[in-house]
Amino acid sequence: MGESGTPRAADGATTLTQSAVAGDRRALARLLTAVENRTSIAEAALRELYPKAGRAHIVGITGPPGSGKSTLVAALIAAAREAGRAVAVVAVDPSSPITGGALLGDRVRMQSYADDRDVFIRSMASRGHAGGLASTTTAAAAVLDASGFDLVLIETVGTGQSEVEVAAAADTTVVLEAPEMGDEVQAIKAGLLEVADLVVVNKGDKPGALRTAAQLRAMLVPTVARGDAPEGRPSPKRPEVLVTTATSGEGVPELLAALDRHRVAARAGEATEPRRARALAQIRAVMADRLADRLREPALTSVADAVIDDVAEHRLDPYTAADRLLEAIGRVEA
Repeated sequence: MGESGTPRAADGATTLTQSAVAGDRRALARLLTAVENRTSIAEAALRELYPKAGRAHIVGITGPPGSGKSTLVAALIAAAREAGRAVAVVAVDPSSPITGGALLGDRVRMQSYADDRDVFIRSMASRGHAGGLASTTTAAAAVLDASGFDLVLIETVGTGQSEVEVAAAADTTVVLEAPEMGDEVQAIKAGLLEVADLVVVNKGDKPGALRTAAQLRAMLVPTVARGDAPEGRPSPKRPEVLVTTATSGEGVPELLAALDRHRVAARAGEATEPRRARALAQIRAVMADRLADRLREPALTSVADAVIDDVAEHRLDPYTAADRLLEAIGRVEA
């Protein structure tokens, strides 16, 4: 993002934030566009809004393709609205390799809520981010949190095992599985299921759903006692396993209740580790973006181009190249 201290950026940010917090959905949409494009107005707005965030329950929903994430999100919206809650959805979609835009931005399954002012749905492009989340997704969730939504759902691209970043962005991580999709193999592997707070076997009306849930319950047992995990790694979890049929809504109220239980339990305990992990992930994302921006500055462009060429021709290794670029940034700042 550019300089946020200019009077014009600050004035524009204040206008947008005040309107968004007051319930102006068009202002909120414009603010989220600014956040996704990493503009100076967005940065100034986030500086104002971030202290107001922290009240919403941010839930990450991930899982392999075909597990029914979008259908379940739509069913969760219905259950939450029936309970009188305001719901926002950040749906992270695959990016166009040409424009960087979201390829599945229509979100057909959720369009029935288009006229509900207490439901806000936003598609965001993953922009090629390996973990399935754009670096601006957590910022967008913070904006929605500060704008008064009780529940913020982050639905990820659905690339499978690599998609563990959602755990760093959410208070509660829900991993979806479907019957007869190799669930027991997934459970054994470290990765996606390892970060789950709740595991949902969706498509519960399919043959084998209950058997899959039973197998997952038996297999998802920590091999290390909680609190005894190696330094620098999170304590192992034993997630609750539920069964839903999102198309009919069966099991969805129970899932919403389980989400509430997890939130209460997390807030009742000290639970500083997850909050610190989320804070660190957000700081790292901003630092990575700032570093990328610096390398595009005119004073560093020629140096960066030369280093990139040297790595491409195998005259230089990537580690030495990174060190040289960091040194070049330090010289410019000095």
